[in-house]
Amino acid sequence: MRLSRRFAPVFAAVTLMVALPYDAMPSGRGRHESTAVPQPFGAACRTSVAGSHAVAYCHNPYPGTDLVSLHIECDRWWDIDTDSTAVEAGPAMTVRMEGRCWKEIRSVWVSHRKRDA
Repeated sequence: MRLSRRFAPVFAAVTLMVALPYDAMPSGRGRHESTAVPQPFGAACRTSVAGSHAVAYCHNPYPGTDLVSLHIECDRWWDIDTDSTAVEAGPAMTVRMEGRCWKEIRSVWVSHRKRDA
């Protein structure tokens, strides 16, 4: 008895499925669902640049404290980039951070960190 060429890929797929080790098969067993609900975190920040000055406002609408830092990258190679110290943005609190370069600013961003309990 001769097998048709159109059934050859089906037979090859079935053979591979049978030959796979048991550990390689996807399974729903062994997974533990986490009962902890992730808490929302992170202040909403907006930055503005005017010439060589940068300002950032961060508002934290969540109950956890967010430690925010302003980072400024200066455009000139000889100008010193700055990273501010972390400022606590408590629940329902808005903080203002500012910094500057001597000349132009290339980029400005804000980093977030959870306060250790």
